[in-house]
Amino acid sequence: MTEGQDPIERVMGRSRDLYDIATWDERTLLDTVSVRLTGLLKMSSRLLLVFTAVLIIVAQLALTGFAVVRNPLLGGLTLLSVVPAALLVGYIWYDDPTLRQSLRSLVMTFVLGVLFAGFAAIVNTALSGLFGLIPVVGLALYFFLVVGPVEELVKWLAVRLYAFRSIEFHAVIDGAVYGAVAGLGFATIENAIYITRVYLEVASVGVNVVPSTINIASVRLLAGPGHVIYSAFAGYYLGLAKFNPENRGPIVVKGLLIAALVHGLYNTLVSYLPRVIPFGLPVFVAFILVYDGVLLTVLFRKLSRYQDAYHEALRIGDEAGGEAEGETERPSSA
Repeated sequence: MTEGQDPIERVMGRSRDLYDIATWDERTLLDTVSVRLTGLLKMSSRLLLVFTAVLIIVAQLALTGFAVVRNPLLGGLTLLSVVPAALLVGYIWYDDPTLRQSLRSLVMTFVLGVLFAGFAAIVNTALSGLFGLIPVVGLALYFFLVVGPVEELVKWLAVRLYAFRSIEFHAVIDGAVYGAVAGLGFATIENAIYITRVYLEVASVGVNVVPSTINIASVRLLAGPGHVIYSAFAGYYLGLAKFNPENRGPIVVKGLLIAALVHGLYNTLVSYLPRVIPFGLPVFVAFILVYDGVLLTVLFRKLSRYQDAYHEALRIGDEAGGEAEGETERPSSA
């Protein structure tokens, strides 16, 4: 018997009109109104989500007096702090062998990555106190159970809300591209907030703000590529889920688990390692290069496997097309 069908439909099939009995399609005026309202409700929920994200970001910027917008130093340092992350996104985009995504879809994903960062900030702040009560391992639990999952989820949502629904999302590997772009958006606003916060804290005590601001910008410059890498993993599996709808849920969860775990592990290591070993700037830089390097190797190997299979599929398609053309020509030449 066919799954997903009422018993009546399985027996009668198309031999009888079962509208409003066991099947349904749009026929009456009320049906049409119901369809339109459903679409409106879906659109309204997405718009409400975006509107709420905008309010949160505006509120966050208001708390810092919009300093990053008004101050050329902060704006410049924020842009410089995301250069490595932006270059990594550019490489992932350039290395995609399939059709290119439009600038509009990439910009929209970037903007949503910026906006949805506010949701993560609220949840992280609200739950941080609970884990602070747990000795020794509380911070690690906070990173693995809150920060990693929440931040990766909002970056994933930035892809799912718009790009995933677009006809331009036409290949599994597109998910990695969009995921990387969402990570860049998230890193951009996060860096801006961190840099501005340090600037205002130092300025409030009346000392030279430049050294401390440049120092935090340098730290954020090293942290930015991580956001791109983590969300590229989650995005890749979102792409895999798009084209395997029968297993969509587990595939999406797998991607988010990978992203959240490597994210949480990074935060945990940079927080706990300085407690046991000297962790000056050279060691910090070396650690990030090794950590991100390992993850990039795994990510690029995964993308390379897709690219090899894609080119092989093109070759097989070309050969099949040539054989079919030869077969149609043979009778006329005989």
